[in-house]
Amino acid sequence: MGLPISEADWRNADTAALFDAILALETRDEAAAFFRDLCTRRELEEMRSRWAVVRLLDAGEHSYREIHDLTGVSTATITRINQWLQHGTGGYRMLLERFEKKDSSTP
Repeated sequence: MGLPISEADWRNADTAALFDAILALETRDEAAAFFRDLCTRRELEEMRSRWAVVRLLDAGEHSYREIHDLTGVSTATITRINQWLQHGTGGYRMLLERFEKKDSSTP
């Protein structure tokens, strides 16, 4: 495995190439094929679970314990996800709002 990526150097030519590859995906099936080749099953499960936690936190209807029971994600990880949701770079919030707008425009 490679060296850990520090907060200061995580954005580089390789991450830019990865983001460009993701942006080139055109369908859900293409995304599924790409991410399945790129990630282990465990990594995909972790990303899926984290996105579920983000959506549950945003809904504001469940305690951390309930979110843990629903997703299997530890309360420590739920706390970290909530910190990024509230004080991160805005990525979670941007996509939540984008999907909210999409859902509200669907009849």
